[in-house]
Amino acid sequence: MSEKRKISTIPKGYSAKDTDERLEWLKETTGFDYNTNLENQPDELKGIIENHIGYMKVPMAIAGPLKIEGKYANGDIYVPICTLEGTLALSMTRGMIATHRSGGIRVSHIKQELSRAPVFIFDNLKKSADFMLWIDANFNKIKEVAESTTNYGKLLRVDQYPIQNFVVLDFILDTGNAAGQNMVTLAAKNACDYIKEKTGADFFLESGFNSDKKASARNMIMGRGHSVIAETTISHSVIRSVLDADIENLKKFQEIGPTTTRLAGTEGCHLHISNALTAIYLATGQDTACVAENSIGHYQIEPLEDEVKFRLTLPSLTVGTVGGGTRLSPQQQNLKLLGCDEGDDASKKFAEIICASALALEISLFSALASHTFTKAHMKYGR
Repeated sequence: MSEKRKISTIPKGYSAKDTDERLEWLKETTGFDYNTNLENQPDELKGIIENHIGYMKVPMAIAGPLKIEGKYANGDIYVPICTLEGTLALSMTRGMIATHRSGGIRVSHIKQELSRAPVFIFDNLKKSADFMLWIDANFNKIKEVAESTTNYGKLLRVDQYPIQNFVVLDFILDTGNAAGQNMVTLAAKNACDYIKEKTGADFFLESGFNSDKKASARNMIMGRGHSVIAETTISHSVIRSVLDADIENLKKFQEIGPTTTRLAGTEGCHLHISNALTAIYLATGQDTACVAENSIGHYQIEPLEDEVKFRLTLPSLTVGTVGGGTRLSPQQQNLKLLGCDEGDDASKKFAEIICASALALEISLFSALASHTFTKAHMKYGR
């Protein structure tokens, strides 16, 4: 796309009139007539919450336009976000505009693998070794038993990790459009009951190895949920005009990150993936506790002659477009706004949008820190 092409920008302002103007602008720009009065009745909340007494509303904004080119997500998209952090919506939008003017963000959905990792216990090493051979020899039957609990999940493999007198079985499933936490739990439990019946080996359903809702090296390397990579190339002129950043300072700041994050013991190297994930998760009915394990990744820039490449790898996005909080009417509406409310690959499209949005926000914050405008922006919009 030419840098000179005019982008329809989101109207700003804090008054009720400004909010109404944004809703009208959204309708004119996307054709989507947004309903701000949706709310579920208590009897619709079974499986989502217990002891329900009401709703705690969180402010919602729109960010964009996100220009994306992926296997599943393509075109201009406006992203709904919920946050209590001033500057976040404007910062994400700034990153999206900068990437839009330079051709957009390219994304690649790598895989979708959710795991549950039970552990079997033995009193000697020979029994554990024989057990591992039995698992390999009987995989097809284990797969049949596991998949009998779901209409959509597919058991891809069972990885085995022996340690001491234990054997961890990591059940890896493709969960379709569901985030799949309950799906993998039930499938693994059914399979483990079958394994115990045939081998006599005792087990606990969760060993902790799959790092459910915990940041870990395991999930950084192997992924859990959707694994996605995003990249974009931004010209020096757009970096200066939209991001208000100095190219040399971007280069210097990039050199620091890998060293200081390693000093801190951080999993991966990035600035604040959790901000983008939490904001999108709240708006779309995801399990926000999964941000603990999902906000790991690698952010990197590659300076070129007249432009800069920006990349982000998110190996662990535990998200879905059916089930759980996606059943809530406001969240369903937001998934529809994203075009992720139907289709066999809706959750993959959603994961690509999340990764691209997170990259846009990383780029904006990275530029603000490198150009020493971070504090000024927060003093203006964040208080």
